[in-house]
Amino acid sequence: MAGHSKFKNIMHRKGAQDKKRSNLFSKLSREITIAAKMGGADMDSNPRLRLAVATARGQSMPKDNITRAIAKSEAGDTESYEEMRYEGYGPNGIGVIVEALTDNRNRTASDVRSIFTKSGGNLGETGSVGFMFDRVGEIVYKAEVADEDTMFEAILEAGADEVESDDESHTIYTDPSDLHAVISALTAQFQDPEAAKLIFKPKEPMDVDKEGAEKLMNLIDKLEEHDDVQNVYGNFSVSEDVLAQLA
Repeated sequence: MAGHSKFKNIMHRKGAQDKKRSNLFSKLSREITIAAKMGGADMDSNPRLRLAVATARGQSMPKDNITRAIAKSEAGDTESYEEMRYEGYGPNGIGVIVEALTDNRNRTASDVRSIFTKSGGNLGETGSVGFMFDRVGEIVYKAEVADEDTMFEAILEAGADEVESDDESHTIYTDPSDLHAVISALTAQFQDPEAAKLIFKPKEPMDVDKEGAEKLMNLIDKLEEHDDVQNVYGNFSVSEDVLAQLA
């Protein structure tokens, strides 16, 4: 899994170069608004909203933007948004899960299907690849907040399951039911994380070579560029040698 974590870092760096920050803030704002609408604007009683706001803060989203996104939940203009999940196969048979928030499910499904097809994959039925993943909590900190040993001790004390550390970041995994308690413990020691959310973590990631990694990067880029797509997960791993070629 270490290769998978580092591959995500390459994706994030590439994304920072290729995408406008406003696009990221738009997606974060939408998640905050939907979370507040579904569970209320009180973060103490709305775990999903706490996660959305924590991630927004970790991405340096301005406080005013967060406040406006929460206020929008009371304006009555998000009634038509639906949470959708798509499952399919990317290049080389890699399982891919896509999470979206949409006001037109037919449009979004058609667009996602087209992206898969044009990128050498195909969209499947619900459940077609879900068995390849576990639902877990993920918390991400920048590497500079602590050394590897300090972070490892901290996540054990906080009740997390494991941590993957590299030159870019610390990625902590937890049982979904423990996510909020772990976030609280780590925030008290290291401040707000860069990201904190429930994710689909691959159970037995498939190794991909440089060509396969580039094809997957292309698919994931195109999916993440779509306005309705919130998160993309892939069942793959990348070796150190391939990472060196991609960097």
